[in-house]
Amino acid sequence: MTENAIEIAADSALLVIDVQKGFDDAPFWGNRDNPDAEENIAALMDAWRETGRPVVLVRHASLRPGSVLAPDHSGHAFKDFVGDRLGQEALLVTKTVNSSFYGTPDLDGWLRASGIGQLVVTGIQTNMCVETTARMAGNLGYEVLVPLDATHTFDLAGPDGLSLTAAELAAATAVNLQGGGFARVLTTAAVLDAAAAAAHTP
Repeated sequence: MTENAIEIAADSALLVIDVQKGFDDAPFWGNRDNPDAEENIAALMDAWRETGRPVVLVRHASLRPGSVLAPDHSGHAFKDFVGDRLGQEALLVTKTVNSSFYGTPDLDGWLRASGIGQLVVTGIQTNMCVETTARMAGNLGYEVLVPLDATHTFDLAGPDGLSLTAAELAAATAVNLQGGGFARVLTTAAVLDAAAAAAHTP
């Protein structure tokens, strides 16, 4: 095997984080990147189903007043392409913070009870819940793969007038995760190819 080869375990878990209708509210969030994110997430979900690998859906239930992700808001619902695939998930986690490991039911407990050691992390937002979950997964000892083009985020303003575009934030996440040793950053195509190859290996 070459140094850059990818192995997708037979029980590799696909995490689909916060792919909810509230993130379609452009006036609320601002400019986004990667319009192909949803298509790539759907392709990964279908590949995981077809190869019998577990899919974990994570949904954010915001506690902030007026949030489009609050449980009593229509934006709390999964986007249609995820909703159409409901029933295929092995686990549904609800959280109120960035990390999917601080939710209900306990993600880490379920993964360990299932003997799962590899995670493929996708969803929204790249630099928020995706990055936080991937960092924590790496800290907990999981092998973490992040197909960055199966995530997206939004422009963000910071301190002292500093603002970064969504694309800049995604690039920073890629550097943080792989450069920091938390995860391996890949493309959806590379993950799909590796998953298909593993499924056809005797």
